[in-house]
Amino acid sequence: MYIVSASEMYEIDRIATEDKGLDGRILMENAGQALTEKIKQHINKRTKVLILVGSGNNGGDGYVIARSLYNQCYQVRIAQVVSNEKIVGDAVYHKRVLERFGLQVEQFKSISEFKTMIETADIIVDAMLGLGVKGSVRSPIKEIIASVNASNCITISVDLPSGVPADGIGDVEEVVCADYTYMIEASKLSVFLPKYASYYGEWDVVPIGLPIETISKQVKRGIWQAENVQASLPKRSAFSHKGTHGRGMIVGGSVGMPGSITMTAKAALRSGVGLLTIATVEQAISTIAARCPEATFLSLVNQNGGIIDQTVNLSGYDACVIGMGMGRTEEARLFTNRLLGQADIPIIVDADGLNHLTDSLKILSDRKAPTILTPHPGEMASLMKSSITDVTNHAFDVTKEFAQTYQVYLVLKGTYTLVTTPTGKQWVNVTGNAGLAKGGSGDTLAGIILAMIMQQQSLESAIMNSCFIHGKAADTLVNFNHSTYDLLATDVIEALPSVFRTFLD
Repeated sequence: MYIVSASEMYEIDRIATEDKGLDGRILMENAGQALTEKIKQHINKRTKVLILVGSGNNGGDGYVIARSLYNQCYQVRIAQVVSNEKIVGDAVYHKRVLERFGLQVEQFKSISEFKTMIETADIIVDAMLGLGVKGSVRSPIKEIIASVNASNCITISVDLPSGVPADGIGDVEEVVCADYTYMIEASKLSVFLPKYASYYGEWDVVPIGLPIETISKQVKRGIWQAENVQASLPKRSAFSHKGTHGRGMIVGGSVGMPGSITMTAKAALRSGVGLLTIATVEQAISTIAARCPEATFLSLVNQNGGIIDQTVNLSGYDACVIGMGMGRTEEARLFTNRLLGQADIPIIVDADGLNHLTDSLKILSDRKAPTILTPHPGEMASLMKSSITDVTNHAFDVTKEFAQTYQVYLVLKGTYTLVTTPTGKQWVNVTGNAGLAKGGSGDTLAGIILAMIMQQQSLESAIMNSCFIHGKAADTLVNFNHSTYDLLATDVIEALPSVFRTFLD
């Protein structure tokens, strides 16, 4: 499933009609019919449906929806919220067809009259504004949106809620708060940005027949889905051995923080690492070993229970993760930078390790082996020396620029985790729930990534499969025997086997 910007969607439409020869009226018909089937899931023949149409393709889709529902004997009213002069292009054709079917298009006249229409409706279909919205909406649509939001009607938006910018750029005043949004052909960027995501309500994507080859060439963003996991997660040979599945090292921990590295280790072990070594301070080893008897240990030189700068021999290891529970001392920072500068294997940097990089980012672009950073928005803001708001409001742009500049795989954790490759390709993971918003969740994900990048799959697939499986384990637990309140990172680790079994059976 692809994720598009407004400009990309316009270009895809142009290629489909001008280069491929698809008639725009047919595409609008396809969109309207597909949307109708989604809307029918929420209504019956007694439901009073009010469809609000504006100018452009969004309004044109609304005319097709109205005709299709009317033709199937549903109770439909359609209100045009712009003047006739603004109905242009393919929408004109579908408005005329609708009228010939016998349904009258009612012209918006006043807010008071409009509020009366709302009072008699059960469902409102919002087909007023489309991809082209930039900035705040004007009267009377501003007042219409306010009335829609104040009503008790279920609201279903076409493509995106009216007033929401497709790319998430700019501030808004009045925005439709949809209960459901059905996006056409591809999801829009703003549905994954915290500032706008809640306006979409529950959402889905409907295909309308745009050429997939064109979309794949124009768009380098997508949603990683179960079928991607199914296609890329490698099954193990009956003749494999522990060396086949990777020898990994976890570096971190301290006397006061042995738990985080323990969770990373347990997640890596549950995710299929062949051999695992935990490099930590001597005082923490017995505590960790009691919970991870399958791991071996390397005692690091420490001072007052914290790691100090030293050389660690990573020869013979296939990948490493560093940062969990290390603390933010100057000695720990020097140690992290030394390891990154000397190691020629893939390294995942998480937690305190990310803080150690804030003033030494050049070391990332100097590395020859892959580097994977796993920040949450606060850590990302520190790396960029910007605000958390800048990161969350412009996540796609800032992560792409950072990943390409420093040639890293960047895993920006959140409700929708966004993974960006060094080439600028981006994937969004949609599994997971609010139960993961607790300490330890990131440590667990880091362990899964460590194990997965050493299996027989591309680095890109390994990272995305890790994010999907991590979130899916949390979803499985909440769906059956946990809530988002009581879910712990250790619970997620124990649920990993059932998720792996789903995709490997």
